[in-house]
Amino acid sequence: MVQMTRSIVHMDLDTFFVSVERLMNSKLMGKPVIIGGMSDRGVVSSCSYEARRFGVHSAMPMKMARALCSEAIVIRGDMDAYSRYSRMVTDIIAEQAPVYEKASIDEHYLDITGMDRFFGCMQWSHELRQRIMKESGLPISYGLSVNKTVSKIATGEAKPNGEILVPDRQVQGFLSPLSIRKIPMIGNRTFHLLRSMGIATIGTLGQIPMEMMESLLGKNGLAIWKKAHGIDPAPVRQYSERKSIGSERTFQRDTMDVAGLHDLFTAMVEKLAFQLRREEKLTSCVTVRIRYSNFDTHTLQRRIPYTSFDHLLIPVARELFDRLYQRRMLIRLVGVRFSGLIRGVQQLNLFEDTSEMVHLYLAVDMLRKRYGPDAIKRASGIQLHDLEERTAHSQEQQAHPAPERRQQIDNLKSRRWRYWYR
Repeated sequence: MVQMTRSIVHMDLDTFFVSVERLMNSKLMGKPVIIGGMSDRGVVSSCSYEARRFGVHSAMPMKMARALCSEAIVIRGDMDAYSRYSRMVTDIIAEQAPVYEKASIDEHYLDITGMDRFFGCMQWSHELRQRIMKESGLPISYGLSVNKTVSKIATGEAKPNGEILVPDRQVQGFLSPLSIRKIPMIGNRTFHLLRSMGIATIGTLGQIPMEMMESLLGKNGLAIWKKAHGIDPAPVRQYSERKSIGSERTFQRDTMDVAGLHDLFTAMVEKLAFQLRREEKLTSCVTVRIRYSNFDTHTLQRRIPYTSFDHLLIPVARELFDRLYQRRMLIRLVGVRFSGLIRGVQQLNLFEDTSEMVHLYLAVDMLRKRYGPDAIKRASGIQLHDLEERTAHSQEQQAHPAPERRQQIDNLKSRRWRYWYR
């Protein structure tokens, strides 16, 4: 049985954040633009091609970026607008693509295998790109090839605002002269290690024996070797807004301890946010659920800019809980859920004035990965049994108040009786 050659499209919005800013302010067209923290201690989140010519790139300290390109226009950024345009592009793709995967806020993979029988894969992709540019106003590039890796590399070569087809028989010829930096899995450390061995191009990397790459870099070395040969069997996973992660807690004793519930939401969100970052995902929707002692259940959700940061998600969860909890009845269960997940790293939504927040998250997550998710927590986060013990103690006090408290209650009842009698 002959296996059908796959047709995979990788679409990537060019300098996405900058392009959205230019849609909202046409005066930015053709000028060097940097998006990120406004202070010198901030980091660059995105930059225009005009700024890149001066050596500016993402994740660079803002102080260095300003020094390299003094005439650049620096913008703090608007994740609400970026998320809105990202969803607009996703909706267009969802209408036409048979199978698509939203890989991050600004890129998608589409599996259009078999489309050439009816219409032609390149023509179909070209018309989809034209529609996206017309309806969203954003520039977008794509690469069309036999798998995810080659298509993604092809998109990088098609930028800015272009399209490239790499047929199966041309994959090796296309990859060989390119820098090893073009391979998605190769970071700075791996790049410098390979360069120290005299390996500069993908073609040279492909000549290294597979066993040597595996002994040098372990499983990652084997995966890099396969990508250098244009081998990538990873499927395009159908994207769904319904994909979510969540956590619920049912109390052994029903509670009205609002302060304790706030702390519990902190602990639950902190744990879920770490799971997002570990899986390199971002959420765009927070849902809070409460169930009263009479089993009456209520939920409330809110759309947010894509994020995986605790300090952005915790206030949202607490606010939703405060809006939900209006009846002042005992609560039996609380829960929080993150949905609308996409693949993406935490720096995507970082517009802090300093880079310390990113470094803090990286350090904390490193400790959790090494010693377990409960190795380090926020001081305000509490365990479930702490809340229940406090609830039990509060209920015990109400049932059997201390002598001083009992006297206060009796006096209050007496005053109420006198007031009613008059």
